[in-house]
Amino acid sequence: MTYERPAYLDPGIKTQTVKMWFGPPVVVPVFDTPITPRENFRRAISRRDPVWFPNAVTDTQSVMANDVMGRSPTPGMQIHSDLGGRGAAEDYDFKDWFGAEWTWVCSAGGAMLKPGTKLLEDITVWERDLVWPDLSQWGFAEKADRYMKSVYDERKALTYDIGRGMTERLVSLLGGYTDGMLALATEPEAVRDFFDRYSGFVIDTFDAINALYPLDMVTLHDDWGAEKDTFFSERMMEELVFEPTKRIIDHIHSKEVLLELHSCGNVTRFMPYIIEMGADVAQLQRRAVDLPLMREKYGNKLGYCLGVEGVEPGKNPAREELIAAIRKTLDIFAPGGGSYINVFSADPELGWAALAETYYYGREKLEVSQSFGAK
Repeated sequence: MTYERPAYLDPGIKTQTVKMWFGPPVVVPVFDTPITPRENFRRAISRRDPVWFPNAVTDTQSVMANDVMGRSPTPGMQIHSDLGGRGAAEDYDFKDWFGAEWTWVCSAGGAMLKPGTKLLEDITVWERDLVWPDLSQWGFAEKADRYMKSVYDERKALTYDIGRGMTERLVSLLGGYTDGMLALATEPEAVRDFFDRYSGFVIDTFDAINALYPLDMVTLHDDWGAEKDTFFSERMMEELVFEPTKRIIDHIHSKEVLLELHSCGNVTRFMPYIIEMGADVAQLQRRAVDLPLMREKYGNKLGYCLGVEGVEPGKNPAREELIAAIRKTLDIFAPGGGSYINVFSADPELGWAALAETYYYGREKLEVSQSFGAK
């Protein structure tokens, strides 16, 4: 059936105020949905007949790696970048919980390893020299108690950003990508042993957080490429990176939690490995990876965290152009499920129209595709 799109701030539509990572809070519609956004999100990512195409702005709530810390065992130390707090307003320096020093660059939306940072001179001495974080020192329970009482919305899917994966942690310890990639090539046995230990630490961290929050999906970050190509070869992926990453994914799945793998750069050559690892969703850099082509090539074996196809982030196209672009995006990715989208705009009225179109066109599209069978 066809659904009427509500006008901006239509009094018949409930509203909510949501916090944006890189902007002020915005007022968005609360649609009268036949099932909760949380149930629909899980059904969509699991490819189990979702009712509409999920939109992160209205359907999810996110806890970042740094948000779960109730205290820091050392002044100035934090788990990861303070993306939703201080990092939304200014550049600043910090140490992560392994002791690596970073500069958060607000304009880039990311943290850069400070020049000269080097926790390990040689990966072969990691067992001797590396100091591992003590999970008991970070006050997880006290922060979770406050969150669950005052912030958590049981209607929405709860996602958690667990932070750095295998290669990102290796690079941060050795002082940069040059030494990190050299370690992969020249000391594979030591790297393999370190990855085995580190994957266990990531699993322990997940278990500690999952015991306190009703998680629906976890995002694991591991940047594997620049915009031209991957940092390392398929052989290094197969022999070093694949197994410890799959171990994390398998464990998270064993707790009935979904897994989103984030990787910047042109990682097109690694797509079969991402699928074989069992990632539910890939969060990739659109200007480096042709997502419609990946959807065509791999079908719904893998879902994607999407923006609106053809709309440059931070730009406000004309309303008609934006509506057409949303429809094009959902035409490609909605049938068969697996994916979700981020639709927002700095213009409140345009953002409202975009969210309404995503929800109602998604319902229309999915009703048709489920009636006739999706690819």
